[in-house]
Amino acid sequence: MRALKQLIRFGWEQALSCLFPVVIFASLAITQIIELPFLPRYDWLLIICLLMQWWMLRSGLETRDELKVITLFHLIGLVLEVFKVHMGSWSYPEEGYFKLFEVPLYSGFMYASVASYLCQAWRRLNVELIRWPPFLIVVPLAAAIYFNFFIHHFWIDIRWWLSGLVLIVFWKSSVSYEVGGSRYRMPIVFSFALIGFFIWIAENIATFFGAWEYPNQTNAWSLVHLGKVSSWLLLVIVSFLIVASLKQVKIKESTSVNIDRSL
Repeated sequence: MRALKQLIRFGWEQALSCLFPVVIFASLAITQIIELPFLPRYDWLLIICLLMQWWMLRSGLETRDELKVITLFHLIGLVLEVFKVHMGSWSYPEEGYFKLFEVPLYSGFMYASVASYLCQAWRRLNVELIRWPPFLIVVPLAAAIYFNFFIHHFWIDIRWWLSGLVLIVFWKSSVSYEVGGSRYRMPIVFSFALIGFFIWIAENIATFFGAWEYPNQTNAWSLVHLGKVSSWLLLVIVSFLIVASLKQVKIKESTSVNIDRSL
């Protein structure tokens, strides 16, 4: 019974951490079924995302530091979206006033929602990193994974080499989290795979409701290719590495301040 209660607690904390993504999916579904007046659908989605972001900050569900991280992810995602749409990887076929090079601005919030989940889960589950690799290894690895999303269109795709490198670098690393007063540990590579898989499921839901469109979905919706799990896995790794690195910097700053005060 205790194991079941702990699982329910864990699921509840995860659900609360997914509040921003849930609002995005609900908005996609509602705007697909109900045609809202005055503005195109993509613009309504942008307004909903902005209002949601404002409410989360105002209500205290997100801190100002977390908002900075989420904004960074919005910009990173938007740059990637502009490039991928230009290369024909996917498209946003509907009209919209707030578009940048055929990419609706709400799309950046889909990446920001991943960062929101990570920040929320980190705080709610009191996450701690165990045997985290040095900063000088983590940052170049995250940069290499991100830039491979661009470079593979013109050069070789090294995603599998990068995936192997992730296994080597993080083989001994794990994440510790707290549920109901008890602490648990999970290999960090396994957590990457889990989050990547669930984002792939979310991607299928998003494309079903017309968030964006792959070339093979032009005539009729079809399941997103399972190979996309590898792309989302690498994107999750980039997201996690950025959030973790920023958390580590914040901890070091807080430690330095406390030491200075004690002196």
